[in-house]
Amino acid sequence: MPIRSSLFNIIFKSFSTSTRCNQIIKLTRLRVVDNSEIGKQAMMEGKPPRCIHVYNKIGVGYIGDKVLVAIKGEKKKGILVGLRQRQNPKVPRFDSNNIVLIDDNGTPLGTRIHVPIPHILRTIMKEKTHSKGADYTKVLAIATRFI
Repeated sequence: MPIRSSLFNIIFKSFSTSTRCNQIIKLTRLRVVDNSEIGKQAMMEGKPPRCIHVYNKIGVGYIGDKVLVAIKGEKKKGILVGLRQRQNPKVPRFDSNNIVLIDDNGTPLGTRIHVPIPHILRTIMKEKTHSKGADYTKVLAIATRFI
């Protein structure tokens, strides 16, 4: 009997029974989709950035929200441009959680976004841009494809 249980433990050691979390919360792994230098290095090394904080009241990130991420031992801010979680009607659902890295005043660190981004992001970014605050429409300017 002990042989059977030890064999069971060896086979199913990497098997997880917890449900998959499709929400953007703390410690969620994200995928950098712009061509920023720090983002390319982190994705090449297989150490994607992890979410540290979501800048909204409920603590769950949705499309267009600003997040704080830990990437290569540094803290950077980013904007969520594609999510795996269930979306509102007419908003596409992606295979991965995509992020574009920005600096403190909303300027993207990269010069190009490699994946298509949702068209609804235009209205979301225009609402979040203030005259005295950060200008998030620059993220839309470097995007090449919209869905």
